[in-house]
Amino acid sequence: MSFHPVEQATARLNRSELAVPGSQPQMFEKAAESDADVIFLDLEDAVAPDEKEQARKNVIKGLNEVDWGNKSMSVRINGLDTHYMYRDVVDVVEQAGERLDLIMIPKVGTAADVYAVDMMVTQIEDAKGYEKRIGFEHIIETALGMQNVTEISAASKRNESLHFGVADYAASTRARTTIIGGVNKDYSVLTDPDADGNRATHWGDMWHYALARMVVAARANGLRPIDGPFGDFKDPDGYKAAAYRAAVLGCEGKWAIHPSQIALANEVMSPSEEEITKAGRILEAMAEAEAAGKGAVSLDGRLIDYASIRQAEVLVEKAKQIAGG
Repeated sequence: MSFHPVEQATARLNRSELAVPGSQPQMFEKAAESDADVIFLDLEDAVAPDEKEQARKNVIKGLNEVDWGNKSMSVRINGLDTHYMYRDVVDVVEQAGERLDLIMIPKVGTAADVYAVDMMVTQIEDAKGYEKRIGFEHIIETALGMQNVTEISAASKRNESLHFGVADYAASTRARTTIIGGVNKDYSVLTDPDADGNRATHWGDMWHYALARMVVAARANGLRPIDGPFGDFKDPDGYKAAAYRAAVLGCEGKWAIHPSQIALANEVMSPSEEEITKAGRILEAMAEAEAAGKGAVSLDGRLIDYASIRQAEVLVEKAKQIAGG
């Protein structure tokens, strides 16, 4: 391992993150009763400009009065380039900060954006005498944000997670698509012709590079990488496929923009019983090998070593987190 240790962010179950518009308080109770690990009450994209002020009041009232149980609660504020943002931070943190776990900052472009919000939140917490410190979730959804994702990840001790905002990212990079989080038939390759001249088309994942880059920045700074929205909530198979791709790359959660997507995210982002059992066997086998003075051992015909231990420990720890959540 490097001499530079990676400090891990606050441990938090984050398999599913449910988006709830702040302008629709009638949805708050149902969201609180859901199986989502994290809920973010939205003051940004899901709220029309003439509803911003009332949505903010709804969110404050909801945080204070709704029984959210042990869910992690977040609020997505408006962007730093709007005149709504400072009131979002001041009013929500001052009036409902004791029930707020996280602030979601949209369209983060530079480390200075993080610093600006951090300064405001710190001053409010100190003035109010809050003992708990609010964490930050950052949505990487612009070309500028992706360019500076490494600096953004390290910009504050409050940082907990990075989220891939695929729709705005597509707009920012001028990608030729109008879908939110799905695949595109034009992002494909053709095989060479076979003996009969036939060619097969293989679709690719146009978001692979962006998501993989975000995951590396997040993990290098001890943060949770979270995949963002999948727009077609009537396509559960497409959602699960996107979630599995994200999980394979290292994401540990995915947004749910509809209640039907919560169970899908929890399923995909939870290790299976088979995986947990295998991880336990790896740890047992390595413990025996270590006792015998060996650095590696064979299990089921495959070599396992200390790297295998780290992989297994991640799975086992996740299973414990889920059981405790």
